[in-house]
Amino acid sequence: MSLFLRSTGTKRTSPLRPLLMMGLGLLGIVAATLPTRPAQADDAPLPAGLIEEGHYQAVLGDCAACHTQPGRPPYSGGMPFKLPIGTIYSTNISPDPVHGIGHYTEAEFARAVQLGIRKDGSALYPAMPYPSYARLSKADIHALYVYFQRGVTPQPVDPPANGLIWPLSMRWPLHIWRWLFSPSIQSAQLRTNNQFSDPILARGAYLVEGPGHCGACHSPRSITLNEKAQTAKDGPLFLSGGGVVEQWVVPSLRQENRTGLGRWSEQDIVDFLRTGRSRTGASFGGMTPVIVHSAHAFKEADLHAIARYLMQLAPARKETPWVYDPTTTDMLRRADLSQPGAQTYMDRCAACHRTDGAGYGTVFPPLAGNPIVMTDDATSLIHIILAGDSMHALPTAASAFTMPGFADTLSDREVADVVSFIRQSWGNNSSPVKESAVKHIRHSIPQAETPDQLPKN
Repeated sequence: MSLFLRSTGTKRTSPLRPLLMMGLGLLGIVAATLPTRPAQADDAPLPAGLIEEGHYQAVLGDCAACHTQPGRPPYSGGMPFKLPIGTIYSTNISPDPVHGIGHYTEAEFARAVQLGIRKDGSALYPAMPYPSYARLSKADIHALYVYFQRGVTPQPVDPPANGLIWPLSMRWPLHIWRWLFSPSIQSAQLRTNNQFSDPILARGAYLVEGPGHCGACHSPRSITLNEKAQTAKDGPLFLSGGGVVEQWVVPSLRQENRTGLGRWSEQDIVDFLRTGRSRTGASFGGMTPVIVHSAHAFKEADLHAIARYLMQLAPARKETPWVYDPTTTDMLRRADLSQPGAQTYMDRCAACHRTDGAGYGTVFPPLAGNPIVMTDDATSLIHIILAGDSMHALPTAASAFTMPGFADTLSDREVADVVSFIRQSWGNNSSPVKESAVKHIRHSIPQAETPDQLPKN
């Protein structure tokens, strides 16, 4: 079997956590391919390239992923997010004056994006990552506004009404949450913009902490669902791993040797963001839509700025460095399959991931030394063996590769044994997993997406 893996964190969060994934976007149409409408005859002339710049800002912010539901017009909203307290739907952000944001002034648009306040003064749900967007510059907000008003086709479509249970459907308490946990525009920009004198690092900080809103998923949250750290200045919790979302572990993006990016080079990170694959692993779960909808279309300089910024984040925890151990390789090559899980590994996994666990380049990622394999929480590894996953074709990576799921062919005991075998081989030295953990995840994972449900490039 072929596992598509990347580094992960270890914490588990509230069941309300899926709400906060709206900012990352789990489905939609690639922003870079969305159609634009021609300028109207009565539109005032615009500076050359301003709409294109606004489009790029929308790509950086991954706007399409949450506001374009497959089967609906671009940016017309309607993406459902099912929560224990009910279902919310993303809003129409096309320039339709009745159903969308065509009646917003630029000041009202900026207030919604950066402060989470709608035109009517009510608060937005914090699924909108406005604590991160508060860092957007005036120039970028202006370009975004022009793009959504002049570069996007109006869509006279209403999303379904939210289905939250009362009193959680009331919006006024969100003003209190915003006052407590969301920074002002001035404080957010000062905190991000004054960290680095190096222009590349400064650009990386702006992209990661601002439009990229990486901390919305990769930083831990408190019981009140606010990020415990919003910038690198806030300490080592920032980007140290955000918990478990839809039975995927959200990784640390700091420099931990075993479970973070400590053994990744700058080029590894660039390749991963641009193509969804690198020599160290490949995307799966919630990160894949981010790459499919957004990161693959980033400019080369911005990819390097992000990578260089991430590489200077000190590890949040001390870890014994990973060192390859050939014991398992020697055992398998002697046809010694006495260890639990070894036979399943040889039957299902070794053809793609090899007896030495090294995989095959950017096609089948390694299991030896893979951060996802070594986390305390084995949820992601169990999930991908049960449900499978795909690396999707992109303009930056033409070939697609799919790992099948084995939920129908392997028992909970067999999955637990092969996961434990992988986690304890080649120097991974991680704890075994219990059959009960596999059973829980088997009944908890969402229905897997098929390739037909994902956007075509």
